[in-house]
Amino acid sequence: MASMVISSWSKIVLCGPDPPGYYEFCCFRLQVGNKRTFPRKRGSYHHGCRVRGSRVTCNIQLEGSIRRKCSPYLESSSLSSPQDPHDWRAVPDIWKSSAEKYGDRIALVDPYHEPPTELTYKQLEQEVLNFSEGLRVVGVAPDEMLALFADNSCRWLIADQGIMATGAINVVRGTRSSDEELFHIYNHSQSIALVVDNPQFFNRLAESFVPRASIRFIVLLWGEKSCLNRKFVEDIPLYAYKDIVELGQQNRNTNLHSSEAGQKYVYEAISPDDVATLMYTSGTSGIPKGVMLTHKNLLHQIKNLWDIVPAKIGDRFLSMLPTWHAYERASEYFIFTYGVEQVYTNVKKLKDDLKLYQPHYLISVPLVYETLYSSIQKQISSSSGAQKFAALTLLRISLLYMDTRRIYEGKVLTNKHIQESLVVAVFDWLCARIVAALLWPLHNLAMKLVYSKIHRVVGISKAGISGGASLPMHIDRFFEAIGIKVQNGYGLTETSPVLAARRPYCNVLGTIGHPLKYTEIKITDVETGKVLPDGSKGILKVKGPQVMKGYYKNPSSTSEAVDEEGWFNTGDIGWIVPRHSIGRSRKCGGMVVIEGREKDTIVLSTGENVEPTELEAAAMRSSLIEQIMVIGQDQRRLGALIVPNKDEVLAIARRQSIIDDNSELSKDKMMSLLYNEVRTWTAGFSFQIGPLLIVDEPFTIDNDLMTPTMKIRRDKVAERYREQIKQLYK
Repeated sequence: MASMVISSWSKIVLCGPDPPGYYEFCCFRLQVGNKRTFPRKRGSYHHGCRVRGSRVTCNIQLEGSIRRKCSPYLESSSLSSPQDPHDWRAVPDIWKSSAEKYGDRIALVDPYHEPPTELTYKQLEQEVLNFSEGLRVVGVAPDEMLALFADNSCRWLIADQGIMATGAINVVRGTRSSDEELFHIYNHSQSIALVVDNPQFFNRLAESFVPRASIRFIVLLWGEKSCLNRKFVEDIPLYAYKDIVELGQQNRNTNLHSSEAGQKYVYEAISPDDVATLMYTSGTSGIPKGVMLTHKNLLHQIKNLWDIVPAKIGDRFLSMLPTWHAYERASEYFIFTYGVEQVYTNVKKLKDDLKLYQPHYLISVPLVYETLYSSIQKQISSSSGAQKFAALTLLRISLLYMDTRRIYEGKVLTNKHIQESLVVAVFDWLCARIVAALLWPLHNLAMKLVYSKIHRVVGISKAGISGGASLPMHIDRFFEAIGIKVQNGYGLTETSPVLAARRPYCNVLGTIGHPLKYTEIKITDVETGKVLPDGSKGILKVKGPQVMKGYYKNPSSTSEAVDEEGWFNTGDIGWIVPRHSIGRSRKCGGMVVIEGREKDTIVLSTGENVEPTELEAAAMRSSLIEQIMVIGQDQRRLGALIVPNKDEVLAIARRQSIIDDNSELSKDKMMSLLYNEVRTWTAGFSFQIGPLLIVDEPFTIDNDLMTPTMKIRRDKVAERYREQIKQLYK
């Protein structure tokens, strides 16, 4: 590799087949063809360059002072002015504060990676500092983009925070995304390096992804470098996680003990308005857009989520969502500022770990609570006849008890502005009190005999926090009845993400609670855009410190989503509960109710609009239905695609003597059973589902019919089954 010292406007001649054009480096822009460099900063540079095919690889080192960005409080010793420990300016500032407060307390436990990891708050702070410094050593400059493609683990958190602490921007995604999607994200974001989960994942990318991407270096979080397929990366530097940490630790020690070392760098503080991360949306349709979230956006969440989750020192959280997901990510940052212990788990180990670790809180998506609900129902159904009858009877009593209790506590939803008279309200309250008093002994008996056993298995002692999608009402009511608090929240990647959530002291079912502090919400008319009064249904728009900076390299989409006054259009349909001073809704005023996506609305050929999510949630209560997607755009009536739970369908068919033990269930008989189930569970709706299409293949992330956040990609499902749907409506 040749090396030379170049200065402003020096000429460089590159030999090789490279086409003329610009090549971006961390310090200057090189134009091949006219042989001119355009330094980004005055001074001299060490420049080493080699050409391989169409790839230009350069190592650059600034002679003299090197510009560095740092997290103001985390690395306050590097800045000339002292920083207030209570005034976090960048997300990584929280690690120094937490290390000072909680020191040797266990911060995280990661039992399922090799090696299993347990870190205290002091150790976690040092890992973040070392990883950050290691990235600087291998050439990461402020404001550069680094792709972090990995799944939930303690090293993901350290890599994420290490990248942020350098003043660089991480571009995050999970390993289950397709190679093409990952390549699009890497290329579109102009990432300069790749941080990957493990050798298996990297080897999957090696042939289709790596040769097409411009990669300065690769960091492997877990596993050995010897397991990597080096065929396609011969000229790309490879580092293991420990390599980066050790490089960082060595350089920090050198800087600490050398007076000359510190003079090489000029430090500036990361600004709250600097972009911290680029998160690509995983919407149900369209090309993913890069959401730019700033340190200020994320710090709003860190400072205000305690109103929803009043965590305290020693509380244990169980983490199983992808950490690149905005909801899990903001929650993790927040909980570590309160001295909690976080245990990493996964879908396969979740049930066992709930029982083993007995967490105080579980932060997850509705699908997890639906899975727990189904598991409990299955356990009840498999018990003896007498036990099953007793459990179901007590459960019905508990559901009725909670319904009446909600009335006298003033937690019943209504969209009506006119409130009851004082006489009617008092009579209503008195009746509910009497009924609840009569039911309470049986509900208390159920708590001791039945629900206590469920509590030991589920393990959640304080609350389950649900977000990412709507929580079905039957799930909400069930957990309330058995005494497990589930708080529903709402937000989007574009809002960092939490906008509103139910508080523990006022957990009103069917709502997403009140907005977070400093967050404004309004409901506007779909067609005119005018602000609607409370109780009216329309498009939900929000404004607050958590609203994104914009979509990366996409000003047109940014201007469509965020207006000149800073109001972000969520695309969700909802309404705000009117305020009542008396009556059964007196505690609900100002809470928000979400009823579906504007773009999910089905418009029938009759001109009527239908929200499919409500029908789907109702149908999913059937144990025979694994997944369902309601269809019917431009048709006279609704239909549905159903993935059946074949084991349950077969069991029901045998119990009803539709078939005997040795017979197979025909598709017609399965269709009849499913049709009856759908009609039963959606009987209360004004729109009924007509023709059904039974789908054998489940909607999953792997087959691209579901987003990484577990939402059905309606457009892709409709496209895949387009011909069958046509036949369905003939």
